[in-house]
Amino acid sequence: MTARHLIGARTGTDWINLFDNLDEAAEMHPSSLVLGEYMSEFLTHPHPDLGRTGAVCPFVKTSVGKHTVWVSFVRGTDAELTHETMETVIDDAFDIFAGLRRDYREQVTQTVVTVFPDLVDFTKIDEVHADRKPQFVAKGYMLGQFYPDCPQQGLWNPDFRPLAAPVPMLIVRKMMSTDYPFLVGQRDWLYSYFSQFAPDLPIRLRASMAEKMVVADDMIEAFAELRIHNIDEHAK
Repeated sequence: MTARHLIGARTGTDWINLFDNLDEAAEMHPSSLVLGEYMSEFLTHPHPDLGRTGAVCPFVKTSVGKHTVWVSFVRGTDAELTHETMETVIDDAFDIFAGLRRDYREQVTQTVVTVFPDLVDFTKIDEVHADRKPQFVAKGYMLGQFYPDCPQQGLWNPDFRPLAAPVPMLIVRKMMSTDYPFLVGQRDWLYSYFSQFAPDLPIRLRASMAEKMVVADDMIEAFAELRIHNIDEHAK
């Protein structure tokens, strides 16, 4: 089948539906084949170092199967890809994701991936992620940073690196119930989390809970202690 495409209004960036037609995506950039294998093989299977049962990312298997993964390849070297340029592309990714959530029946598994295949300085990924994450979290979305040797620890095994990926990228997806550890650093993020998963709580109670539950300690040290789900319980 011919792959579907979505175009960013600001930058003209083309997000192709990766699993509609991998060969067509490969014509856009060969990284699509590497990314396709990473998502359909590594992320959808168990890993001995993961520290829990099940796939590395159970969410991804459904996204792959339902063809709800949209990928763009933003070319440019470290010198060419300025912080402003990358953020503008991610603003387009925000709008693309919001449109998918609005217009497609299959909302939960929609995933928007922005790959920067020529980037070597991965601090640029971290900086854009830090700057734009609040915008996504406020809407109940998550923005994740992935790149080779990404140091983020795993929830169940601090020696496992779940965000270490073969290509540098930023990924947009729906906020999941198990995202709590990624949101404890700021009151506003926790408020958004409670608004998503406990919407019937009074607004002032949500705000009070968020205020009291912010974690100010070293996040690397505290991360594994913030698990709020059982070892065999997956995100919803």
